[in-house]
Amino acid sequence: MERREPQVTLGPKAILGEGPSWNARSNQLYWVDIKGHQLHVYDPLSQTTKTYDMGQFTAAVVPRENGGVVLALHHGFYAMDLDTGELTLIQQVETDPKIRFNDGKCDPAGRFWAGTMSVDKQRGKGKLYCMDVDGSVRVMLEGVTISNGLGWSPDHQTMYYIDTPTREVVAFTYDVETGDIGNKRVVVQLGDEEGNPDGMTVDTEGMLWVAHWGGSNCTRWDPNTGKRVSTIRLPVPCVTSCVFGGRDLTTLYITTAQTPEDKQPLARHELEGRLFYLEQTVTGLPTYSFKG
Repeated sequence: MERREPQVTLGPKAILGEGPSWNARSNQLYWVDIKGHQLHVYDPLSQTTKTYDMGQFTAAVVPRENGGVVLALHHGFYAMDLDTGELTLIQQVETDPKIRFNDGKCDPAGRFWAGTMSVDKQRGKGKLYCMDVDGSVRVMLEGVTISNGLGWSPDHQTMYYIDTPTREVVAFTYDVETGDIGNKRVVVQLGDEEGNPDGMTVDTEGMLWVAHWGGSNCTRWDPNTGKRVSTIRLPVPCVTSCVFGGRDLTTLYITTAQTPEDKQPLARHELEGRLFYLEQTVTGLPTYSFKG
């Protein structure tokens, strides 16, 4: 199904690379370094990266339909003008300095979903939020530990979600008109030897692509059977997320992180924290923009 030799892009080395999203209008990839407090804008044509220093945890980024981007930063949602670097608060959600946003992305209706976690990974301290196009924010899930991967099925009937320590990908029925979710069920269960599920994307065949933190791979799963379809091996242990980009949405971009200090004495690899890519024969679903 795919080439098994990911290529590394030119550009920065992140501490905790995450949250890739593809802007189909500009043909650019957005991704973040959560702990490095940076937003990166990668242009595959010129193979150049523009970096913005955000000054705080930078958890997720999505294109905004009317220009610029929307980000989940330490405690809230912000709009940003990429030409001027001007940052505008849309909604502050958290106040506790020990809670920060983590992964996030937009749904097919243009709402921005993003979850939180405790900076010291205390269990059950996080939530999953949904910011609607009018800027209002709802709590969609509580008792989350490390809110991570999100995705929607091609028919917009199902939402997929990862709370990393559960080692599961769960599915909910999803109402595209209201954003309501329900009927939670497990569709993928990872084994102990596979690392932990992190970020996720979905292709046009409805298969789930899951990054494995500590597993050195990105895997493709059939949510109807719970079976693994294929595996992409990477030369680094901490694989964090993935998204389809390129003009035909056939390039899989994969973010990675440096091995945390508390996991030493694992030897660091020179490619840890870099952005990888490889071409696929399957097409990915588009990155949805924020419509507010």
